[in-house]
Amino acid sequence: MADAWFEKYPGLTFTRHDNGVLLMTIDRPEVMNATDGPMHLGLSRVWLDIEDDADTRVVVVTGAGDAFSAGGDLEWIQGFQGDYEGVKEILKEAGDVVYKMLACPKVIISAINGVAVGAGLAVALMADISIMATEARITDGHVNIGVGAGDHAAIVWPLLCGMAKAKYYLLTAEFIDGETADRIGLVSKAVPRDDLMDEAMRVANKLATGPQDAARWTKRSLNLWMHQAAPAFDASLALEMLAFLGSDAAEGVAAMSEKRRPNFN
Repeated sequence: MADAWFEKYPGLTFTRHDNGVLLMTIDRPEVMNATDGPMHLGLSRVWLDIEDDADTRVVVVTGAGDAFSAGGDLEWIQGFQGDYEGVKEILKEAGDVVYKMLACPKVIISAINGVAVGAGLAVALMADISIMATEARITDGHVNIGVGAGDHAAIVWPLLCGMAKAKYYLLTAEFIDGETADRIGLVSKAVPRDDLMDEAMRVANKLATGPQDAARWTKRSLNLWMHQAAPAFDASLALEMLAFLGSDAAEGVAAMSEKRRPNFN
């Protein structure tokens, strides 16, 4: 496939490396790679082009600059908060991010170089292998803006780190550093930031030069565990979107935009 499809995805840039390794960079460093509308739509569709791209064997996803992706762009969130039609579109896109990453036969590796929140964290943790800088920090963060954790958490956090840890960190929205994420099993491994990309590319090249059918069928088999959690994920996503139509989300997003503590009634 020609590289023309790279241009379809604003906010995402692509670089081809040896052995069929494709580096996908979330590239809005001026706003810490926050997800806006076009990028969110792109993250829900790019996996289809990656699947069809004969030149790609393994994908490495990282962020430009010091962040992986600092959550949703507040102006974008304010644009659909309280709007039924807008929320309906986001519900579909958010579901597609998760389900299309699961369905993509190519192995996806995330190199979590810095802060990851919201939709960016969904991509980071739905990757088949997640390698995190020990200095990086992640949080689901949804409860901080008055909505439930719906982007990806219900389908994968309990499997990765267990229900007790999942409930604690999703309910408190406390930040987790790379060392802690590795220790509780939330990510595959953590390494110093200076070593992150070398390690991610080492793993990518090992997989890219190995047997492709074996790797892809292993991914497909293991993902059946996540498919069993699909009803819980669908419910969490619907309830998250329902909250975006209510007053708590309006207050939470306004408070974050105004850099103050929210006043949830």
